[in-house]
Amino acid sequence: MMRKLATAGMGVVLGLAMAQVAFAQAKPEVLVKQRQAVMTLQGKYFGPMAAMAQGKAPYNAAVVQRNAGFLDNLSRMAWDGFDASTRGVDVKTRALPAIFDNSAGFKSAASRLENETAKLVAVSRSGDEAAVKAQIGAVGKTCGGCHDDFREKN
Repeated sequence: MMRKLATAGMGVVLGLAMAQVAFAQAKPEVLVKQRQAVMTLQGKYFGPMAAMAQGKAPYNAAVVQRNAGFLDNLSRMAWDGFDASTRGVDVKTRALPAIFDNSAGFKSAASRLENETAKLVAVSRSGDEAAVKAQIGAVGKTCGGCHDDFREKN
């Protein structure tokens, strides 16, 4: 009797685990839309900092600290949306095939963005406006480098 209950219990656990995996697998179209949403939010939080670094907006340390924190989190979110299943999906995207053809280069570019945004978070706490502006420029350069190699031009 105990053996039958244990076997039945294991079957239920296995069935629930398999159902969870099935629900966790997003459709390629959804992955594309999710990564695009992350990129849009990256622009939302980076744009004001870039304007400050370029002298187009007054420097505001509190905004930089907040936005740098958000950008740091966002810098790690989009990458799983570039799954191979999204290649050639029927959703308008500016992602180039190079993302999949040169996955090592793409992963390296993603890692550089993560590292540069983490540095921005750290320097934003220093109170050194010049250093913050320089690091904002470094983040922007990293973004641009990835866009040059892996994103379709307008």
